[in-house]
Amino acid sequence: MTFYLHPYPYRRVSRRWVADNRFNLGVNIREEDETYVLSALVPGLTADDLIIQVLDDVVRIEGEYKAEEAQYLVRELPGGSFTRTLRMPAPIDAERVDARITDGVLTLKLPKAESARPKKISIKSR
Repeated sequence: MTFYLHPYPYRRVSRRWVADNRFNLGVNIREEDETYVLSALVPGLTADDLIIQVLDDVVRIEGEYKAEEAQYLVRELPGGSFTRTLRMPAPIDAERVDARITDGVLTLKLPKAESARPKKISIKSR
C-alpha cells in the first residue's frame, strides 16, 4: 500500500515524509461587553491535561497529548506538549475566569478587570 502525502506539514526523513510532531494550539477570541471569550480545539484532552494561568493581561495555556510508542504509517494527530501565551488588550480579573471543556472545545470566559472597564463620568456644570 502506498500513501501519497503532501509535504506540508511534513518533513523529509531520508526517503520518507514524516509528520512534524509540533503542535500549535489555535484559538478564537471575541470580545463581549465586559468579557473576552477564548475558544480552542483540544480533542481528547480533559481538564487534568491542561494548565491555565492568568496574570494581568497574559493568558497561558499548557497541555500535553500523550504519545503512544508505536510505528505509524501516517501520523497526523497532535502529539507532545504545547504552550500558548496570549496578551489580551486589557487586564483580566483572574478570580472570575470560567474555564470549561465541552466536546473537545476549551472555552475560557475572561472578565475584564474593574480598572479596564469603561466608567461613566458625570459632568458638573456651574
